[in-house]
Amino acid sequence: MTEELAPPVAREQETKAFLGLPRPIFVLSAVSFLTDISSEMIYPLVPLFLTSSLGAPLAAVGLIEGVAESTASIVKTGSGWISDRLRVRKPLVVAGYGLSALAKPLMAAAYVWPAALFVRFLDRAGKGIRTAPRDALVADVTPEEIRGRAFGFHRAADTAGAVIGPLIGLGLLAALNERFRLVFLIAGIPALAGVVLLSVLRERKPREEQPKAEAARVRELGGGFYLFLAVSLIFALGNSSDAFLILRSKDLGLSTTEAVTAYVLYNTTYSLLSLPAGIASDRLGRRNVIGAGFLIFAFVYLGFAVVNGGMYVWPLFAVYGVYMALTDGVGRALVTDFVPPRDRATAIGIYTGVTGAMILVSSVLAGVLWDTIGASAPFYLGAVTAVAALAALVALLPRR
Repeated sequence: MTEELAPPVAREQETKAFLGLPRPIFVLSAVSFLTDISSEMIYPLVPLFLTSSLGAPLAAVGLIEGVAESTASIVKTGSGWISDRLRVRKPLVVAGYGLSALAKPLMAAAYVWPAALFVRFLDRAGKGIRTAPRDALVADVTPEEIRGRAFGFHRAADTAGAVIGPLIGLGLLAALNERFRLVFLIAGIPALAGVVLLSVLRERKPREEQPKAEAARVRELGGGFYLFLAVSLIFALGNSSDAFLILRSKDLGLSTTEAVTAYVLYNTTYSLLSLPAGIASDRLGRRNVIGAGFLIFAFVYLGFAVVNGGMYVWPLFAVYGVYMALTDGVGRALVTDFVPPRDRATAIGIYTGVTGAMILVSSVLAGVLWDTIGASAPFYLGAVTAVAALAALVALLPRR
């Protein structure tokens, strides 16, 4: 039996499932769950693999993560535009998940860090292709009054995979005597399963609309959208790759296993709180929830800057998960609130693309600051930019 990706006119018939959410949300969430198991089997190991096995300097780690995430960001923008222009979602979603599934085992073939950069490029390009059309699908099949809940549930499922993935990766790493390459090969299996699961979705094209000039479509995204984008860019300037949190954990005395386990703790908190955060945004307003997330981020990054022992890493990672729960899915829901349905994928692509592109700047900057000033410097920067973004959010954005 297939689940249809219904246009907005069919939403009422789709909202009879568990938690009042449309049934396609559960299929998309399951695919994200499997894919994130695969991704997170690898992600926390990559900075350790780069530095210990390939001998990459920290500046190269920052470059790799920055280029990888910026690639995803650039592709997200184009993918969202194509999805809206052609009025299709599923083909782009399948292509994106498929490319990422192919890239996972290729990391095993990397023997110099530029090769690892290429593999990360492929993996994140796949993420870029799928993200905006997938998130637009979530909004397409969900009424606005429960949209925060839908995005929260999807992020919860996605992040549950991020909890399980590192545990599997750690278990395999221990069982295989820290043979990183075998872990990378095995990580391709759940990613492939996620691609297969997408076959149960059948997309129905929306009704034809009168085409508009592209400049007019961009203008119609609205002032609120661009104000939120500006706030998000301020925040992103200090939000470097999470690889630096893992490396900072090692710097503070944690072992490889402990550092990855702390990362799992972060994802556990993130997963458990994503749905409640989404529901809270439906009731209390998305700006308020996101603002609380910015404040928590500032606290966590300041903590990573000033602490001097590994024991502090555990509560900091746990609280970091609260920040992610309050901002990730809620931010995407807020973007879809600002724009008409025909431009959802474009808006999500611009939002995730432009803010993600800032990761190249922030990650390279973090690596340089670490190498030239010290391990605390990137985290002081993140705390300052988070406070600045919070002030801009309150001053510029209306309550929503």
